[in-house]
Amino acid sequence: MIRRLRKMRGGGVDESGFTLVELLVGSAMGVVLMGAIASLVIGAVKFQPQISKKAENVTSARWVLERMTRELRSGEKIEASSTSSQIVFTSYERDSPCGSGTMLKAEQASVPCKITYSCTTTSCSRTEAPPSGSGGTTQLLFKGINSSQVFGYSPGGNPAEATYVKVTFRVPDPKGSGSLTLSDGASLRNATLSY
Repeated sequence: MIRRLRKMRGGGVDESGFTLVELLVGSAMGVVLMGAIASLVIGAVKFQPQISKKAENVTSARWVLERMTRELRSGEKIEASSTSSQIVFTSYERDSPCGSGTMLKAEQASVPCKITYSCTTTSCSRTEAPPSGSGGTTQLLFKGINSSQVFGYSPGGNPAEATYVKVTFRVPDPKGSGSLTLSDGASLRNATLSY
């Protein structure tokens, strides 16, 4: 009988595996690893709203910047009352009457309108009015800048003689550590029409 037990014990059963100490060390390492991964995920989720807000501000600023420069290119003359925070110019638009939102038919020529962009330290708005300047419709275009110094005029800095306008937006960082500067410019293509 003893021979039989020795044969069974020696040849047929494999007792390889992990000891209790090895299992405890492996479990502890797994818990530490899972904690590190969880802290990375929590950090990413925590900063996502700030990143989204910054991206939204930059996208809006780029859209407004493109719109301004496109209208400036079709501009005829910048008025002397323009400043670094406001620009007033005559441009050809497809609305009739100016500011109404009623589009002209395709075969009709664009009409001159007085366009005013006004920027404060937080937002920019656009007003479209008849060339006389009375009335018009004002709409808020963009919120999220931190400087009212938006417009620059060349040559010489005098708006009445300018044929090139530089537009610069400073978009604040949601964390409060500086700002991102977006800049573009446009030459008034129709400037020679008024001379």
